[in-house]
Amino acid sequence: MFTAIAIIILVVFFLTSAIRILNEYERGVIFRLGRVIKAKGPGLIILIPLIDKMLKVSMRLVAMDVDPQDVITKDNVSVKVNAVIYFRVIDPTKAIVEVENYNYAMSQLAQTTLRSVCGQAELDELLSAREKINSQLQEILDTHTDPWGIKVATVELKHIDLPQEMQRSMAKQAEAERERRAKVINADGEFQAAAKLAEAAEIIEKNPMALQLRYLQTMREMSAEQNSTVIFPFPMDLFRPLLKLMGSGESRD
Repeated sequence: MFTAIAIIILVVFFLTSAIRILNEYERGVIFRLGRVIKAKGPGLIILIPLIDKMLKVSMRLVAMDVDPQDVITKDNVSVKVNAVIYFRVIDPTKAIVEVENYNYAMSQLAQTTLRSVCGQAELDELLSAREKINSQLQEILDTHTDPWGIKVATVELKHIDLPQEMQRSMAKQAEAERERRAKVINADGEFQAAAKLAEAAEIIEKNPMALQLRYLQTMREMSAEQNSTVIFPFPMDLFRPLLKLMGSGESRD
């Protein structure tokens, strides 16, 4: 009886120690007497009790938030920058053997790389050329983490925190730029209006009847409004001899 119980206990211990089940997104790195055998999974994994040891590695995409970093840009502006990194393990054996804790190592590498890359750029470039900064960060991180069996998919700058003084200065600069554009647009409109008036004057000079029509149109617009204005129209032909006479007198002088 005692022997049967002992056998059952040994069988249970063997099954609990030898059988492992890995999910679809997991891989198990097997160590046998301290040496790496290979990575197995997913599904049912059978180990040798007291000899084999297995470490699980997730193969899913990981989103890591990088803490805000104090950065001094190339034009000596102090800002705080944070980012998010998307990466995945592509070689579970390297991720376990080559680095002690790849999540912690990735976090520290991302912080130092973020400070280095952003410190080499000016503030305007940091605000307007984010795609370029993201590409540089992704390339540098992917190069450094390739020996760890990690692939960096994307790096995105999340937020750039500017000092209050710099925010006020940028607001004044933007306001001055808007005023400049408004003045340029206004001046351009006046120039175009003057050009059109000059063309209209040339047309009226060639066709005197156009001035009479314009005069009648003005009278119509004035009479359409509800006011007490009294209009006495005079034909333009009555003033034409007087204008000729005044012109001939000036020429004799």
